[in-house]
Amino acid sequence: MTLVSARELVSAAATAGTGIGAFNVIHLETAEGLVRASALAQLPVILQISQNCADYHGGLEPIALATLAAARRAETPVAVHLDHAERPELVDEAVALGFGSVMFDGGALPYDENVAVTAEVAARARAAGVYVEGELGEVGGKDGAHAPGVRTDPVEARAFVAATGVDALAVAVGSSHAMTDRTASLDLDLIARLRAALRGAASDGIDVPLVLHGSSGVADAVIADAVRAGMTKVNVSTHLNGFFTRAVREVLAADERLVDSRKYLAPARAALADEAARMLRLFALLPSQNPAPVAEVPGTAATSTRNDDR
Repeated sequence: MTLVSARELVSAAATAGTGIGAFNVIHLETAEGLVRASALAQLPVILQISQNCADYHGGLEPIALATLAAARRAETPVAVHLDHAERPELVDEAVALGFGSVMFDGGALPYDENVAVTAEVAARARAAGVYVEGELGEVGGKDGAHAPGVRTDPVEARAFVAATGVDALAVAVGSSHAMTDRTASLDLDLIARLRAALRGAASDGIDVPLVLHGSSGVADAVIADAVRAGMTKVNVSTHLNGFFTRAVREVLAADERLVDSRKYLAPARAALADEAARMLRLFALLPSQNPAPVAEVPGTAATSTRNDDR
């Protein structure tokens, strides 16, 4: 297998009534670990690069080229996706670099402005054959889709899709970014109503899949229920970052004199891969080979304005 488009992976999962994991890349070790997770689970995966990640690396191109190279070497289907781009020019750059899918994040804009900008960005991307994800928060677009208490209205969701031409829609159903414990409660009835509202909503008459952001704060059983209710693409970042960081801490605590970063990054990459593989099986509604892990990051639930903190 090799690099594929998220369109193919999301559409297949939606047809099967299962979920597809979309995990955020932070650096090369993350990308390699996620490709390894796909091989371990023998399931496809979406690697996501956010605007914040691009800014961290001083631009999109360095981390994009590394991630695309890792995806092309994969044994299983792997897609590379631009996540939470608030700058239209970043979407254009991702398309030029060879991304098969992009997300423009206008969720914090007033509704009319979100529609106008998303439609313009989506038209350019779709003209290049690129799959486009949009985001819609509460009625009127008064807040982003994953601020506490925000919910997406099904009627407005269908109107937004019709007006913008997006292929998939991130919706607000109870999750929040950057939670370090898994206690979020999702509105399963709303997920089902949103799924029904978006049946046949695309310009070509096909269904528009739902996307769950902020999934790190959602327990395994609740995510599985959300998938059964109609959620398709499930985004995770903070949860996996916790596994990576904990492994680094354990290695350094065992040998304070260690200076070769490969000695602690390799175990961290493996820890991330193992947990990501488990989550891929969970989202695909397959029996887990391992029990759900206990909370791996100390602290209480929190939210962040950083949009790659899931």
